Amino acid sequence: MMNHGKQSATAIIKLVSVMLLALGVALFVNAKQEQRTAIMLNIQGAISPAAKDFIHRGLGEAFERGAEVVILHMDTPGGLDTSMRDIIRDIIASPVPVIVYVAPSGARAASAGTYILYASHIAAMAPGTNLGAATPVQLGGGMPDMQPPSMPDQGKNRENKDDSGDREDSGESNGGDAAPASDADSMKKKILNDSIAYIRSLAEMRGRNVEWAEEAVREAASLSSEQALQRGVIDVVAGNVDELLEKVDGWQVTVNGVSQTLDTGNLVIDRIEPDWRNELLSVITDPNVAYILMLLGIYGLFFEFVNPGYVLPGVTGAICLLLALYAMQVLPVNYAGLLLILLGIMFMVAELFAPSFGALGIGGVISFVIGSVILFDTGGSNMRVAIPLIITVSAVTAGFFLVAVRMVFTAHRKPVVSGMEEMLGSVGEVLEDFEQKGRIHVHGETWQVISDTPLKRGTRVKVTEIDGLTLKVEPLEEVT
Repeated sequence: MMNHGKQSATAIIKLVSVMLLALGVALFVNAKQEQRTAIMLNIQGAISPAAKDFIHRGLGEAFERGAEVVILHMDTPGGLDTSMRDIIRDIIASPVPVIVYVAPSGARAASAGTYILYASHIAAMAPGTNLGAATPVQLGGGMPDMQPPSMPDQGKNRENKDDSGDREDSGESNGGDAAPASDADSMKKKILNDSIAYIRSLAEMRGRNVEWAEEAVREAASLSSEQALQRGVIDVVAGNVDELLEKVDGWQVTVNGVSQTLDTGNLVIDRIEPDWRNELLSVITDPNVAYILMLLGIYGLFFEFVNPGYVLPGVTGAICLLLALYAMQVLPVNYAGLLLILLGIMFMVAELFAPSFGALGIGGVISFVIGSVILFDTGGSNMRVAIPLIITVSAVTAGFFLVAVRMVFTAHRKPVVSGMEEMLGSVGEVLEDFEQKGRIHVHGETWQVISDTPLKRGTRVKVTEIDGLTLKVEPLEEVT
């Protein structure tokens, strides 16, 4: 009877456990359903390595959280081509649908932002915003030729543009007398044609206006949000995020080749903010900041080598140089420019040791300036060191190495004017007659001395050696 009671109690406990487990699962599923989220990533400013890193990690976190959509809240003037392409690859590969929303009013998606907008699953803009001007910027800030000589059917048959470009290259335009294109012109055409092909492929993939996409690159065309909606460049114009989610609810999108219906009703907006790592990366990957950090690192280490033992310049210089190297790892560094900067500093230092009537110094300044100008490969972006900063830093660097450091080395070469070493070569006067040991008066002080020659009072002698507190001397004139 007792065994039967125990079995009944065990069965009841198991039943209660199963019921509690089922209840827990039900509550968990219900909580998950109630917490359906849309991840929002705020992108403001240039498309940089920091923005790329932030978006990459944000898309990964959205997938881990099971978010319904990701909203890239964007306002950008453009940025780095390599970062833009990495962001687009992440958007295309994302298992979570991505909505690019250009907002608030007055914001823009220029240059690289236009490409990112075209790559999104849903392209949206707020009223009063604009996009376009996607022509790539050339090295040194020049713009590619945006208008071929012959474009009679603009807006009708864009596929014929490549043929017209080929005729230009072969000399058929202008009667066949055109001069051969220079290497710079050829490079401009390559960059331009590559950019056109890239944005056309994005437009075709997302079913957006292909013709205007080419205009944005070839002619730097721009559109307002209403015009973009009318021409099929974007999908939605919405005044705020809530309106945006309401309008796209139930839309069909293709995510990684699979058709998916958006369910954006009653989503909780979860904003992901940049962490300290991303903030640091954003600061140091500014070309101007990376440039200054590199020079501070060089100056700090140079000070430490010239004056060993100060420690602080060496520690500061090492930290700055490591931060600069980390920034340059993700920036499009032109290593010829970096080598020119280092060569310029070497020339200015060499001027201190091998006076060349200014030739090394002037050559060093020229090399430093040229290297600073071409330090970053700006093909396809506007990331470069500001010219006023280059002029200021070059003037300070030239003054530092050609004036300040020269004074330091000159001071090091001067004879010692204090301490025991200063006594060597000093001239004194014998105070009393002696044969080997006696006293002399030198520098207003009385010193014990030894001499290999007997000396008489009043004889002038020169200090030749120092042995503790005893000086060794020899007479300046013949002793009689």
